[in-house]
Amino acid sequence: MVHHPCANPNRMKKLITSIVVALTVNQIQAQLSPEQPKLVVGIVVDQLRGDYLTQFYTMFGEGGFKRLMREGAYYRDMKYDFPNPDEASATATLFTGANPWYHGIVGVNRYNRETKKPVLTLLDPAYMGNYTDETLSPKNLLVNTLTDELKSATEGFGSVYSFAPNSDEAIISGGHAADGAFWIDNQRHNWATSTYYQNLPSSFDAYNSKDPLSDRVESMVWEPLFDVSTYKYFPYKHKDFSFKYNFRKAKDNLVQFKSSALVNEEVNRLVLNFFEKEVLGKRSYPDFLALTFHAGAFKNKGQNDNSLEIQDTYLRLDKQLEKLFNTIDAKVGLKNALIFLASTGYSEENEYAPERLNLPDGEFYPNRATALLNMYLMSQYGQGDWVTGYFNKEIFLNRKLIDDKQLDLTQVQTKAAEFLIQMSGVQDVITSFSLLLGRANDDILQIRNGIHRKISGDLILELQPGWKEAYEKQKDESSKVRKSAIQTPLFFFGNNIKGNRINRVIKATEVAPSVSYYLRIRAPSACSDGVLKELF
Repeated sequence: MVHHPCANPNRMKKLITSIVVALTVNQIQAQLSPEQPKLVVGIVVDQLRGDYLTQFYTMFGEGGFKRLMREGAYYRDMKYDFPNPDEASATATLFTGANPWYHGIVGVNRYNRETKKPVLTLLDPAYMGNYTDETLSPKNLLVNTLTDELKSATEGFGSVYSFAPNSDEAIISGGHAADGAFWIDNQRHNWATSTYYQNLPSSFDAYNSKDPLSDRVESMVWEPLFDVSTYKYFPYKHKDFSFKYNFRKAKDNLVQFKSSALVNEEVNRLVLNFFEKEVLGKRSYPDFLALTFHAGAFKNKGQNDNSLEIQDTYLRLDKQLEKLFNTIDAKVGLKNALIFLASTGYSEENEYAPERLNLPDGEFYPNRATALLNMYLMSQYGQGDWVTGYFNKEIFLNRKLIDDKQLDLTQVQTKAAEFLIQMSGVQDVITSFSLLLGRANDDILQIRNGIHRKISGDLILELQPGWKEAYEKQKDESSKVRKSAIQTPLFFFGNNIKGNRINRVIKATEVAPSVSYYLRIRAPSACSDGVLKELF
């Protein structure tokens, strides 16, 4: 007589137990390890403000910011752990998981001690421009990025492309190993790239030649998307008017265009064309798109309030995000795409207050300050050009002269700081020695995070709130010092991310390790922070 194995009660019990255990393990693994995304889209929105997202919420459509806030993991308050971030330093921090102290991008520009002039941080004469006269590369980005690690993990087969209004945003977010990085050139008025990138898609050349931006921008007009009566966020304006900007007439029309709401439509136009022409998110390893949009003030409005323009910028960007999400869903499927969207954490505002209000403010003249400092140092150490330059609230001393006279650099820095601190408008002066080797506290560490020892000056100045830099022979484009930080949002969306609003304060350096962990790849080389626990 043959017995069926299932006829044995013990065997039946073991079989059922094994099945239950297997199903439970599979379910746990599915919860802990969602299906790997085939496309990662990293979006940086320069100067995006969380308070504006809340205030403009009712005017947004359903598929852009509202969808992110409703369906995504929404971190309401992300901080950059260094002072005065800009588009370059913030983007580098997001993609490296480190601060400028490690990644070396202290800003869009840096001071060159040899030429005694500011230069582009990403300047690299070794590589010619493609559709541009600028010679740029990621060489001065000193550590690797999230996109570099993805390239390494896929043995180079995962595609990485970046698109941005400006060169620094595109090159930094693309990383060292990108297949291509594209930006809008201010001089030629077309999309540009660098010969550093060897694998440019044919669709890029076709886009530039078939329907060039240089032809189209001449006829572009920016005016309100909706009736101006619906733009009611700023309630205390005495009187406001509609606007209409024609970029044909502007002397620096591309600079103005790139600070307008229309630049986001141009970035999205190229990206959506790219989706049509190239294969993305269709293979067994993930591809990466890095995109940068603009949400800052319009540069042409002078010292007037940007109430209508800034609202229109957000509403137009909202529509572009909806287009982008719909395209990703149609081409790849949102469940197969991981999207993160982050702000650069600062806001350049055009402030104006009537003089009759007598508000506490002032103007600090760097040229006068450095001339007085040089005279003081001559009285202490003899004739010579002791101060070689000033840039971005940093003073650079003549280290060769100090060395030739066999002086102690630390002592010279200290005397200079003691002199500068007495000037009107100067809140504090910190020497590079105190940042590198001095006694650390939270304020010192934050300032140190924002510099790099081989790039930054000998003296770092902090101006009093309400004061701004001023120059006798230059157009006033500086902003008043404000200590109040803007609310900086961060979103994760797609690939089975659950809708969740998180109110705790997080750090910008946590973005790269979190995306790396999600993709099961190494975190960037200078990254030391943990992951955002709410994503897992």
